[in-house]
Amino acid sequence: MASGDITMSRKETIRLEQIISIEAGRISHSEASKLLGLSRRQVVRIRKRYRLQGALGLISKRRGNPSNNRISESTRSKVLDLIGSTYTDFGPTFLREKLIENHDINLSKETLRQLMIANALWNTKRRKSARIHQQRERRSQLGELVQIDGSPHDWFEGRREKCCLLVFIDDATGKILQLRFEETETTRGYFRATLDYIKQYGLPIAFYSDKHGIFRVNAQETTHEGETQFKRAMDNIGVEIIYANSPQAKGRVERANMTLQDRLTKELRLAGISDIETANDFLPEFIKKYNQKFAVEPKSKTNAHRQLQLSDEELNLVFSTQAIRTASKNLELSYNNVVYQIQIAGQGYTMRHAKILVCEDLSGTVSLVYKNKKLDYKCYRKQKHNANTVDAKSINKKIDGFIRKSLWTNYSEALLRSSRIITLPAIAPTR
Repeated sequence: MASGDITMSRKETIRLEQIISIEAGRISHSEASKLLGLSRRQVVRIRKRYRLQGALGLISKRRGNPSNNRISESTRSKVLDLIGSTYTDFGPTFLREKLIENHDINLSKETLRQLMIANALWNTKRRKSARIHQQRERRSQLGELVQIDGSPHDWFEGRREKCCLLVFIDDATGKILQLRFEETETTRGYFRATLDYIKQYGLPIAFYSDKHGIFRVNAQETTHEGETQFKRAMDNIGVEIIYANSPQAKGRVERANMTLQDRLTKELRLAGISDIETANDFLPEFIKKYNQKFAVEPKSKTNAHRQLQLSDEELNLVFSTQAIRTASKNLELSYNNVVYQIQIAGQGYTMRHAKILVCEDLSGTVSLVYKNKKLDYKCYRKQKHNANTVDAKSINKKIDGFIRKSLWTNYSEALLRSSRIITLPAIAPTR
């Protein structure tokens, strides 16, 4: 709306209407202050400006001038330089955290977003069409339900081969309880991660996982209810496993995976970490910072974790790869191409054709167990005839290794050919 040649905002127009009403005696200063949401003293000052300057007195003196809160050019240039040199692919939210943490620069997320958009460093995202996934209410206690999943990703951005991050996240709090890098998603990897987790927190009530073959037997031709090594170990320590029917059902760990693939990857880059061992040492510090930012308080203060009652020796047996073998009449059995000869006092007739439990722990040590007692043994390795089997999770890494080996062999052969000195046969002189 305009008064003469003066363009006024909607707020200024409303103020003008109320001041005119005061001048006409239709309302009082107190009534106008209530309608405008201003103090009576402020209304009196606005009326004085109106009497001196007319409608022009109601227009803000800041209009057309730069904001007093704008960032300085030096700060703007410094931020852009930091983005270009260190934080190229950081989003505005994570960038703000790192500028405060590492450079003592405190700018709002929206200021950084607009600055990045203006300099073609950030693309605005189109709003996705809404999909209905009704949220399940969180559990009430820490340790009641822990969602577990493996996240294969190029965590080191090409500085080494791709690997897998095992993620344990509490349903009640959203708190990450365990992270561990492994080459691939395997039973042994989950054994190592679970062992570290229960030693730190105790035994949860249940794990919530997908239907991967590590957690349950999926073969359709199975005529009886079998169990995987991981399921057997969880049964031994009294931890239930619940299987999700879809990724959305275990949405907390799926969303955490996306956040980790963004944030953890960049944190590893900033820390200059390029190997799994150093990364695993770095993870406790990262988990602490992550939980401070994203974890929530549980409804109940009760911790549902139960105390671990097993000794280290018993835990080694629980978290071992186990198989049943039948002893021969000579008290021998075969496991992983190795023959184990059981050493006992006496004839040992009762152990002929007995079922022996073979346990290989995470360090590769093999134990033979019969009637809950460990047996002494000697062993010798048989000649290999068949190639080792590889599971579906490890086959890609195996093939990548073959390709690298083949490329190196071809390169070495080419280098060898190029370095050979060609000797020409001697030619007899002509007469």
